[in-house]
Amino acid sequence: MKKTVIASIILGLFLCSLLPAQNSTAKEEYIKAMTASDADQRASLLKDWLSKYGGKGQENENFANATLCVLPYKGKTPAETIKYGERALELGNLDDSTKCQVLINLATHLTSQGLNLDKAVSYSAQVVRTAQTAKKNAPDSQSANAWNKMIGAGYYTQAQAMKKAGNYKGSIENYVSSYNILKNKQIISEVASLGKTLYDSKKYADAAQAFKVTNDILNNFASTSFYAKALHRCGKKDEALTYYKQAFSKQKNGEVAYNIGILLAEKTEKDPSFIDETIEYLLYASFLSQTHSKNAMKLAEGLYFSTKSSYNDKVKELAAKAKELEKLTTAFNEKFGEKNEEDLTDEEKKQVEEMRKEIASLQENINKIQEEQKAELDKFNALIEQIKKKLGIE
Repeated sequence: MKKTVIASIILGLFLCSLLPAQNSTAKEEYIKAMTASDADQRASLLKDWLSKYGGKGQENENFANATLCVLPYKGKTPAETIKYGERALELGNLDDSTKCQVLINLATHLTSQGLNLDKAVSYSAQVVRTAQTAKKNAPDSQSANAWNKMIGAGYYTQAQAMKKAGNYKGSIENYVSSYNILKNKQIISEVASLGKTLYDSKKYADAAQAFKVTNDILNNFASTSFYAKALHRCGKKDEALTYYKQAFSKQKNGEVAYNIGILLAEKTEKDPSFIDETIEYLLYASFLSQTHSKNAMKLAEGLYFSTKSSYNDKVKELAAKAKELEKLTTAFNEKFGEKNEEDLTDEEKKQVEEMRKEIASLQENINKIQEEQKAELDKFNALIEQIKKKLGIE
């Protein structure tokens, strides 16, 4: 039902009494059928009329079929809509308004049934052409506006048919043409839905086209982030980065922050000026994304300290001195650990004193290096606190 909403709205503008002149009993019965107040009764009488007069060259057979095509009556099937509509077109001599109504209904039902989609596209194109000509000849602005809306409906049904047929580029173009006329948000929802389907099917280039349309019109977090993701998947990393940042400015989101951090991290390999910005977005991701939290923090920390050559040197120095201290302590314990001081010779006492001084000196150096490391860690932790403050995290 959703797919026929716009078509139904437009067709409502053109509903009229289809009563051309006709003589004979057939005329009276036709008028009786067309003026029946109840749609179900009208449909029943028109079907009876066609069973009696159809195919016999009677006037209004075309309009009787056209009415049964566009009239909503109880128990009506898509097959009936298609049968009556195509018969009305075959008979011809319909006014532009009725012809467009029939074409819209045919295109809509063929598409919904997945039947002869090329014909559905063709019927929709006929609506656009017919309505465009009628608009040029419209006697007043009100009529011209009504025909303009019919043009929009034609573009819409053409977009639907192309979408079903897998012509996504054509579908998107027609959705845009329809939206530019009708300004109906349902159309943009259709484009967004198409984009999501294409993205999930890994047709990222087609998805990017759809999301570009929704982003240009809606320009909200969802539309921008989806567009960025599709561009990212297409390998258009610089464009993706631009739109990820736009999305993040609209809503602080962990996945978006992580993707920004990853794309910026690639740039740091050639340009270190991106490092601080990369760390910032990775820290945002560490607090906003449950999925990427640990990895984002690990990457941010690694990138931060990779730029601190003195810190990394101190890490190596600390490891070396710790190993040296362990070796010296082990040697001391093995040599003097089980001896009492009064049992030591003067030479051994001298060795003990020297080794203790060496151990103390090493420990002092280790403590100093650890203090220097802590100072650098404090700077990194300060960055973390800044991000927490920006996010309102206590």
